[in-house]
Amino acid sequence: QLQLVESGGGLVQPGGSLRLSCAVSGVTLNFYAIGWLRQAPGKEREDISCISRSGDDTNYTDSVKGRFTISRDNAKNTVYLQMNSLKPEDTAIYYCAAAPSCRHGLVIGYAYWGQGTQVTVSS
Repeated sequence: QLQLVESGGGLVQPGGSLRLSCAVSGVTLNFYAIGWLRQAPGKEREDISCISRSGDDTNYTDSVKGRFTISRDNAKNTVYLQMNSLKPEDTAIYYCAAAPSCRHGLVIGYAYWGQGTQVTVSS
C-alpha cells in the first residue's frame, strides 16, 4: 500500500523559505507522478505543482511560479517542494499526493494522499 508522509512545514516570516518533503513508501516512487496541493481555511483545495514520474516534466500554478520548485529523488523515494519568497497568502495545509500522471491527478484526481503539513507565513 502506497503511503505518503509530508514534513518540513512550520512558521516562517514573509519573504522566508521552507522546504517540504514527501516521503513515499510501499512502492517504487517512479511508478507515480507526485503533486503538491494546498488548502487554506475557508478556501477550496488548490493544485499548486506536479512532477512527472521521471522528473523531466513539472508544472506550477501561476501564483507560485518563480517562487516554488518541485523536485524528486527517486533513489530516496522522496519528493521536495522548495518554497521561496513566501507570502502570507501561502498559509495553508500542504499535501502531497500520487497519481499515474500529472494530467491524471489534475483532471481525474489523486488516489493517494499524505496527512498534510501546516505552513504559516506571518510576521
